[in-house]
Amino acid sequence: MTEEAVTHPLVSFPQDRTCPYHPPSGYDPLRAARPLTRVRLYDGRAVWLVTGFAAARDLLGDPRLSADQDNEAFPSPTEGFKNRVRGRRLSLLGMDDPEHKALRRTVIPTFTAKRVSALRPRIQEIADRLIDAVIDQGPPAELVSAFALPVSSQVMCLMLGVPYADHEFFEEQSRRLLAGPTAEDTQRAGEQLDAYLGELIERRLREPGDALLDELIHQPYAQGAIGREELIALAALLVVAGHETTTNMISLGAFTLIEHPERLGELRAHPELMPAAVEELLRFLSVAEGGMRVATQDIGYGGQTIRAGDGVMMSTSLINRDPARHRTPDELDWHREDRHHLAFGFGIHQCLGQNLARAEIEIALRTLFERLPGLKLAEPAAQIPFKPGTTLQGMIRLPVRW
Repeated sequence: MTEEAVTHPLVSFPQDRTCPYHPPSGYDPLRAARPLTRVRLYDGRAVWLVTGFAAARDLLGDPRLSADQDNEAFPSPTEGFKNRVRGRRLSLLGMDDPEHKALRRTVIPTFTAKRVSALRPRIQEIADRLIDAVIDQGPPAELVSAFALPVSSQVMCLMLGVPYADHEFFEEQSRRLLAGPTAEDTQRAGEQLDAYLGELIERRLREPGDALLDELIHQPYAQGAIGREELIALAALLVVAGHETTTNMISLGAFTLIEHPERLGELRAHPELMPAAVEELLRFLSVAEGGMRVATQDIGYGGQTIRAGDGVMMSTSLINRDPARHRTPDELDWHREDRHHLAFGFGIHQCLGQNLARAEIEIALRTLFERLPGLKLAEPAAQIPFKPGTTLQGMIRLPVRW
């Protein structure tokens, strides 16, 4: 797809949401153009955007689409993303098979449902302790900083065996790595995070514990299946990707449920519905937008031809609201028959940490609404800020009272 082939104005991607839990209204033309259309990025580049559910599954499973972020033709949705990936090895996310398959095989046992299930009591303790502090402080409270962020941060420290005294460092480096504001700031955050993780790995070699990182250190790393730099990159991926997305899901999920009082009332009356509610919130909110690939060969799909070198992006918010897949896709309904979604991706790069994310979100939201039954917004919804047109959606702050 050459720039000369673009003969009409294209919709820009990504855009700001006008409501924190709905896709941007500017995407309406893209809904009509399902399952595959073209959009324009911040730098003027035209790329393919996948907006249909079936198309996303087909193309995410196509080996002719590469996740190699070192490829010069790899698309960047924002200048900030381009700065983050420049010169950084992004572990599993930026690899193709067979390299990707070999690394994923070594770490998959660390993320099993059984392993995550064993962590649930400790995640519950974290959520209860944080809610205790919120209650002791008394209303009003700001839930992003007082609950959503520390839940995910403390669980991440638990996973990596990091002293919680260092959690502020992790939160700060993660924020700088994801949000800049400058390329230099992003690069420096990555360097500091990598240096700390390298020291942590050496410390855990001398003083082993029972964290997930210890399993990686004393099995694939000690056995030579992965190298030191690969282990550091994998740990950095856990810190940044896992902690940020889960924070956003907890805070935006809480906001969305408060804004849907009938649905929230049903959950309070029937807490056993919470796992189904989490799946529906993952579909409905689609906080991680814009999965990126680059074509290594020509691909014919839906009457279109994706040329070698073309950028391809996934609009998760539109894919998960495809009416061909979901009846009444713009409604929050955990009773729908088809609960399948692509919030965790699909194919070889499907999120390794999805079992942990589900457990954190479920425990956090259930605990929040059980312990604070009168929870409501402390400010008008329209005045509460949420993240602008990035590829990672969430609340900036969430003021509440009870």
